[in-house]
Amino acid sequence: MAKAIKSIQRVEITEEQQKQLDLEEVQNALVESKESILEVLKTLNHMQERGVLSLISALFGQGDKVMEILVKKADTPETANTLKNLLLMVGVLGTLNVQQLEPILLKVNSGIARVADHKDTEEKTGILDIMRSLRDPEINRSITLLLNFLKGMGQETESLERTTQLPENQLQHQTPNHQLK
Repeated sequence: MAKAIKSIQRVEITEEQQKQLDLEEVQNALVESKESILEVLKTLNHMQERGVLSLISALFGQGDKVMEILVKKADTPETANTLKNLLLMVGVLGTLNVQQLEPILLKVNSGIARVADHKDTEEKTGILDIMRSLRDPEINRSITLLLNFLKGMGQETESLERTTQLPENQLQHQTPNHQLK
């Protein structure tokens, strides 16, 4: 029969052995992440070439001063208004139908190119010239396009409008007819 174990002796790892185990663990992690580490090193190299690392180092070196300047600049009504307008514009951009807008933008670009070609002309346009130009199909299409655009701008859109005011502030600024003062 086997003897009962009465005491367990733990194997003590020396500090040097622990360092060796830690070093092997780090080496294994480096080998497993080789591609990622090489990519990070390439990125750091590019940042060094372009002076980004120097800039970041300087920012961290002067962190308190930089943070103070940023906080002072951010704590102005102009900055708050800029951020509010930026968010509103991003929201509006999200509502644009780009497929409908693209042909119009191409026409605007074409018009700008034509203006750029004839920007320095000394030619004067009289009322009779304007009347004659109404017979030109391109002019006629442009005027029709502009009139339709103006008609669309004149449509009632109050029900589609979003507001950036808090609900409690909206009630204070409305008249009984639900129009803003």
